Amino acid sequence: MSSGSGGRAGAETFTGTEPVRAQRARILSELLSDLDRLAEVAVATMRAEIPAYAAQPEAFLADVRDQVVRHYRGKLAVLFEDRTVKPEDIAYVRQAAARRARAGVALADYINAFRVGQQVFWESVLARAGHTYAGREAALSLAAPLMRYCDFASTHAANAYMEFQQYAAAEAVRETRDLLETLLAGAAPTRGPQLAAAQAHGLGPDVRTPLLVVVAVVLDPPSVVPRGPDRGADARHAACAALARMSAGGARTGGRTLSVVRQSEIVAIPVLGQGGDPEELCDRLQALRESLLAEGIVLAMGISTVAAGIAHLPQAYQEARAVIDFLPEDGGVAALPRITPFQYLALGADDTARNLVDPRITSLLDEDRARGGVLTATIRAFAAADLNLRTAAERLQIHPNTAQYRLRRIQERTGRSLRRIDDLVELLVAIALQDSLPPTNPERKKLGTATDEDRGTSGVRSSP
Repeated sequence: MSSGSGGRAGAETFTGTEPVRAQRARILSELLSDLDRLAEVAVATMRAEIPAYAAQPEAFLADVRDQVVRHYRGKLAVLFEDRTVKPEDIAYVRQAAARRARAGVALADYINAFRVGQQVFWESVLARAGHTYAGREAALSLAAPLMRYCDFASTHAANAYMEFQQYAAAEAVRETRDLLETLLAGAAPTRGPQLAAAQAHGLGPDVRTPLLVVVAVVLDPPSVVPRGPDRGADARHAACAALARMSAGGARTGGRTLSVVRQSEIVAIPVLGQGGDPEELCDRLQALRESLLAEGIVLAMGISTVAAGIAHLPQAYQEARAVIDFLPEDGGVAALPRITPFQYLALGADDTARNLVDPRITSLLDEDRARGGVLTATIRAFAAADLNLRTAAERLQIHPNTAQYRLRRIQERTGRSLRRIDDLVELLVAIALQDSLPPTNPERKKLGTATDEDRGTSGVRSSP
């Protein structure tokens, strides 16, 4: 052997010598005899370093310990036989990975557990190497095959984990879709995965639980050019996930909101629970829509009336779908819990109803709206004050004489006296019919919600 390569070649030659092989066999034998204790140390270290493992019950940790023992035995078999690890050596990993995923352990924590197990094993190798040159060389000769084993095993474990997660996610989607179809048919699940899914979403056995149905449709923003294979599908799934994270009943009901992408729409069924406030939920849905709008996701959202139990969900679904038609082209929130029957009838009126309005009334309202709507506000305030002029003036923050002047002006222009119930109703109907039309000027961004006095359809809001 030439002196030029003596250092490197000498080390390689010494690694294969009898003393090194003897030390290597000794280290591996000691590890094999100490396997149970090493596994206990590994599990204790995992609990100390990985919070997700520390929070698990004893049965879970016993399973982890069993897996550590199997991995350590597998490593030692590969090292004793001086061969490469093969898939059949770690066939048990697939089921273990599925159990970790099912237990809710994050993939990062699961792979971190592999790192901890490898670290404990390697530190034990170093501790047994001793201070002799042959012992240290024997330990070093184990480093590369140990790294290869860990890489191979952790990669297979990660793949198995992801496969199970994808399967579980697909199963969950299928189960929630099946559950939604069952509910929209007016039936309550009684057993199996559907019942479990229903309970997980707060839809318990009490069929009288107050519920709402939300139907949302994703609209393409005019200024956004779709990108990717199906930008609409991505937006639908993002909006669906946002609705699912919103628990309507909070602590009263628990769980997540059932939310499913159903062809081109999203259907969600928030559980109000006893004493739940539907208008508060509508406010939260409005806020959710605005937060999604900031992300470039434009929704048209319809919210049903309160359904008194599962049997009424089919009707509630039809309500939520139908009320979306009241929204302008740029979407918004149409919330039936915010709309009075009077407003709903006006929103659903056709052109015939508008043609029945006296042209004098239409002319006055059109002119008044262009000038700020003070006469319209006076009509509403006078009606809300039960025809009490002084109270109406106080609410409008004007002098009673000013209010009286406005009433005379309205009567002169329309031929209707606000002190006659029939005439007042006719004026209110005309106002509601006008409010039900989409906004026509940029300053009126919310349909019928320009001011407190000029609110005609407070449950129907367009883009903010």
